[in-house]
Amino acid sequence: MFEKSLYDLIRGLRNHKGNEKEYMQNCLKECRSEIRSQDLDLKATALLKLIYLEMFGHDMSWAAFNVLEVMASPKYHQKRVGYLGAIQSFRPDTEVLMLATNLLKKDLTAASTTTIALPIVTLPHVITPSLALSVLPDLLPRLNHTHPAIRKKTIVTLYRLALVYPETLRAAWPRIKERLMDKGEDASVTAAIINVICELGWRRPHDFLPLAPRLFELLVDSGNNWMAIKLIKLFATLTPLEPRLVRKLLPPLTEIIQTTPAMSLLYECISGIIQGGILGSGEDADGREEIASLCVNKLRGMVMIDGDPNLKYVALLAFNQIVVTHPWLVAQQEDVILECIDSADISIRIKALDLVQGMVSNDNLVSIVSRLMRQLKLSSSGDSRTANRQGGSPEDSDDDLERTIDSNPKPSNQTPPLPDDYRVDVINRILNMCSQNNYGYLTDFEWYIDILTQLVRTAPLPRPISEMDSLSPSGKSNDGDISERIGDELRNITVKVQALRPACVRAAEAIMFQLDSEAPLGHPIVSGALKPVAWIIGEFCSELPSTDDVIGALLQLIPKTSSPESLAACLQAAIKVFSLAAGDQLAPWTPERKSKISLLMARIIHSFEGLVLHPNLEVQERAVEFTELLRLTAEAASSQEASTETVHQDPPLLLTQAIPSLFAGWELNSVAVAAQKNVPLPDGLDLDEPINPNLNSLLASAESISIPVDETDEFDSYYYQRPPAISIASEPAIHKLADARDDVVGSYQQPTEETYLDADILAKRKAERLERNRDDPFYIGETSSIQRSSTPIHNILQNSNSPDLDVDSIPIMELDLDKLSAGVDHSQPHTSKPARRAPQQKIVVAADENLGGSGVSTPRNYDSENNNSDAVAKARGRKLKQSLLGVDSTNISALSLEDDASGGRGGFDPEARQREEAEMAQAVKEVERLRLEMQRANERIQVAQGVDAAGTVVKKKKTAKKPKVAATVADGGDAADGDGDSAAPVRVRKKKKKVAAMDEGEAGSGDVVKPTPKKKKARPAEIQEAEAS
Repeated sequence: MFEKSLYDLIRGLRNHKGNEKEYMQNCLKECRSEIRSQDLDLKATALLKLIYLEMFGHDMSWAAFNVLEVMASPKYHQKRVGYLGAIQSFRPDTEVLMLATNLLKKDLTAASTTTIALPIVTLPHVITPSLALSVLPDLLPRLNHTHPAIRKKTIVTLYRLALVYPETLRAAWPRIKERLMDKGEDASVTAAIINVICELGWRRPHDFLPLAPRLFELLVDSGNNWMAIKLIKLFATLTPLEPRLVRKLLPPLTEIIQTTPAMSLLYECISGIIQGGILGSGEDADGREEIASLCVNKLRGMVMIDGDPNLKYVALLAFNQIVVTHPWLVAQQEDVILECIDSADISIRIKALDLVQGMVSNDNLVSIVSRLMRQLKLSSSGDSRTANRQGGSPEDSDDDLERTIDSNPKPSNQTPPLPDDYRVDVINRILNMCSQNNYGYLTDFEWYIDILTQLVRTAPLPRPISEMDSLSPSGKSNDGDISERIGDELRNITVKVQALRPACVRAAEAIMFQLDSEAPLGHPIVSGALKPVAWIIGEFCSELPSTDDVIGALLQLIPKTSSPESLAACLQAAIKVFSLAAGDQLAPWTPERKSKISLLMARIIHSFEGLVLHPNLEVQERAVEFTELLRLTAEAASSQEASTETVHQDPPLLLTQAIPSLFAGWELNSVAVAAQKNVPLPDGLDLDEPINPNLNSLLASAESISIPVDETDEFDSYYYQRPPAISIASEPAIHKLADARDDVVGSYQQPTEETYLDADILAKRKAERLERNRDDPFYIGETSSIQRSSTPIHNILQNSNSPDLDVDSIPIMELDLDKLSAGVDHSQPHTSKPARRAPQQKIVVAADENLGGSGVSTPRNYDSENNNSDAVAKARGRKLKQSLLGVDSTNISALSLEDDASGGRGGFDPEARQREEAEMAQAVKEVERLRLEMQRANERIQVAQGVDAAGTVVKKKKTAKKPKVAATVADGGDAADGDGDSAAPVRVRKKKKKVAAMDEGEAGSGDVVKPTPKKKKARPAEIQEAEAS
């Protein structure tokens, strides 16, 4: 009477804060002793405490048999605790579960409604195939129970049984269908049936097409929003099978969308319309366009609700599905969609990016990209370029700390920095949108080049390449570097668009100078854009305005470059620019040119000599080749005399012909990605054959080569020597404070270029615009930049220096156009035609070079996640494999619920199965009886052959009885006339009798041999009569 209840346990646990573990262990010991008690009340209380402790992670599987004891209690409050313990602790592999089968069957047939509900609720948690087979005959009659709660729970439990034992559906479906067709059925039971049908519908939707009239009736007449959501989902799977349902469903769905105040039902209606293919159906085009416009307007309202980000997210999901069939309708909602790009929720931003990528066109590409560029620029924090400044000098730490402290007090005026993954995703989408359809949406390529230049500056830099990565023979760059893809995009435009090559080369030159200036002293350049930029400069160096500056910048970049691929590209670009600068055949070989080229070659050789022993083979090969070539050229240049006023000398042929010929040839064009696969393999080429048969021995010998250690240890100098002091110019602290960011105007209009481009890019674009419109009479330029002719009235105003100008002193002049034009020089208009607007240059984008059958190589159009059949198949496969209940339900899809052609129910019938089992048991008994009769008949045959007239039955062949059997047989015939005792066992055996009959051939022995075939077991009486005669 002093045991602790569950409330005492909870109260004591709260009182032992900090010592809960020890208190729980003591409680577990008490529960172990109490649960073994014979008092069911004490046992139930202990079990209830164990259930509570089990939720804290303590195992209670050792009490499975005690749980079964409490489940068998006749009292309901104890039985309920037992079933709760079974739900909490029983698993399909629990050993005592087979002992609970009879208890479950008994409680399922109980008279009390509360008692019946206990096993029904417990079965879904402990069900196994064998248990489902056992309890199914007792569970099916509960579908006709008078209480609707029992019928509802039974329907849900039958679905759980069907997941592990699919034959359940064959037996239960006729009764479930009967419950569904009953219009007087309780609403809760109908809702449970709809839930089960909705779960089964996406597996085998054609089985539920006959139920469409009843389901449509429930959709129209039912006032339950949750049932309507399930019905809409079910109809979304049925409409692809029956297109006539589209016209039937449009009126009620339109009415629900227009009238329902529930956002969940509204979204499910829109989602069901999209997934059911109603928007893409070929029937009733007017109704389809009307419902599409209605859905888009409702989704716009959901996006504009500021208080619920969940509604924005699901609305964007629906927009992503509608954009596949109605992109023009979604493009009309550009204002609200672009507002979602600046949302604080990163998931909403990503879905908005998916949407804008699908609705991009010629008209809105600039506005969308400008909005994204402004977001990237505003979110760039002060530490966006810290990758190049990692490991700075100790003197910089105080300034960095002060800069960090100064920026903290004003978080409200600054946009929080975006994650690098998100920024990379935004840049990828910008590049994808602009490069769609082979740059078909671009109307201003110069604007796109400036965008690429700005993206290189705002792109997040990858992690610095470690020493082990830089020494890797493969030389692969970092896969996560988005700046390399930006450079590749600039290279594609340079190759494909011939008219823009000068602008692209100038942009590549600007990027190269920027990377050189941003890299601190002693730190490598980690940007991947250096590789394609160096390639552009080297390949199209003829477009460079100044080759000397470019060569100097490349030679400065070579020691700072860490990536082997970028380093090889810089070496190649430097030697190409040098060949252009020094390979002019028409320029005289003057002493100035000779000394200039000699100094330039010496500088290049000095830069390349440090890379002769580079661990990367590509870099090493290029450095060695170019160094030796330049050394030969330097010798030839030094031996060649310079030209004088009297003697003309030609430049060395190595400068003017040999080196330029290395890089002159066919122009490199863009090649399709899949073109390499279509190149046929040459005959006799075996790709599996090793190039060198002694490769293993060479590698082994290379590992044994000892490399001399350099006297200057880089490790020691890096960690133990103080770096040289760097002078840092101090500045007032007020200059370190971040300026307050201007308020961003929340408008959907296209942002100005000042919001997302840097000042130097803006100045360049302005200068190009002024130069382009200089001769345009319709362009109003600035006063300072355009010279106008002066008139007399202008002279009067300009010569008047008084502060107050008297208006009456202004002379009134006669407006004679002939006289006014007499003082103006009109010679220019007479000599040339009137200025007209310069025609816009036609941009031609070259296609990729391809082989036959390799397919399209340009970037693929936007594919929605619902439009991609492969993605849908994979997602459906994952959906089939995964289940919230942890049960594989794929076998249900192969189960048919249709009736047989004979009119009877096909499949499993519990009553019929019981009858079949009874008939089978009766048949087994009959077979056993016949088997015993045949066995006895066989024994009588054997006795007739080896037993005397008295009919003594020989049960076993014992050695003690052998003489008697032999003597008896000897009296009856002549078969045993030679062997004495040994003949007796031979005559008993069947095979020996056949051998004896064949040897002797006597007619008298035929009476004994004739009945020996055992196939004629049905004639024992004839055998006995023949033996008696």
